[in-house]
Amino acid sequence: MRQTKIDEFLELEHYNKELEEKIKEEVAKNREKDKLMFQQAKLASLGEMLGNISHQWRQPLMEINSLFLPIEAKLSLDMPLDNQEILETIDKLNHITKYMSNTIDDFKNFFATDKEKIKFQLLEQINSTINIISGGLKTHNIKLDIIIQKNPEMVGFKNDYSQVLINIINNAKDILVQRNVINPYIKISIFENNNNIVTTVEDNGGGIKVEPIEKIFNPFFTYEKIGGSGIGLFMSKLIIENNMNGKLSVKNSSNGAFFKIIIPKI
Repeated sequence: MRQTKIDEFLELEHYNKELEEKIKEEVAKNREKDKLMFQQAKLASLGEMLGNISHQWRQPLMEINSLFLPIEAKLSLDMPLDNQEILETIDKLNHITKYMSNTIDDFKNFFATDKEKIKFQLLEQINSTINIISGGLKTHNIKLDIIIQKNPEMVGFKNDYSQVLINIINNAKDILVQRNVINPYIKISIFENNNNIVTTVEDNGGGIKVEPIEKIFNPFFTYEKIGGSGIGLFMSKLIIENNMNGKLSVKNSSNGAFFKIIIPKI
């Protein structure tokens, strides 16, 4: 009888070890899947980012062209050039090229991999994020409002936070364009609530017509977005909840979709 119990115990121990190994294997596989999904999300954003670069640079390039037109005309007509006019043109040109250089830095930083959590000011990161996507919003005459009660500091992966914002804003933009919404707008609000930093993003696109609404966070789920990968919002939720210990939720307001990001200060 005693030997039987010992055998049963040893068999149970063996089974537990096998189970532990299987769990470790599955955890490792899931981590690899998450890494792959993150990479896919970045690649899915690449096409949109390249489109945003073209939007951001089109206007500055037109301005540069317009700066040289009067100078070229005067040279062609053998008209005298005023030194002050040339200096003013050079000054304007420097401002434009600096803006274009800053835009490239913003895109480069967006695709950089955060190696560790850092403390960063939210307003600075939001301005950098908006600089990436503002061209696409202006092209479709989408008004963007940013309301910040304070300029809180956050500890986390700042590029991951930017990616979440870009995913949500781009989805809102696509819906506003596809539904031909009159006077389209997107509003970002940031405030502190107890020990949390809250970011909300809402639009007037008419809302998300999916039941249950949380289904939009499922992997590979697409809704109305033509050519969408279906991983943007899934990855956004994963980033906020797994990487930043926060919470990402969505509901429909009276005018459209309403996303809320809650992240602890520390």
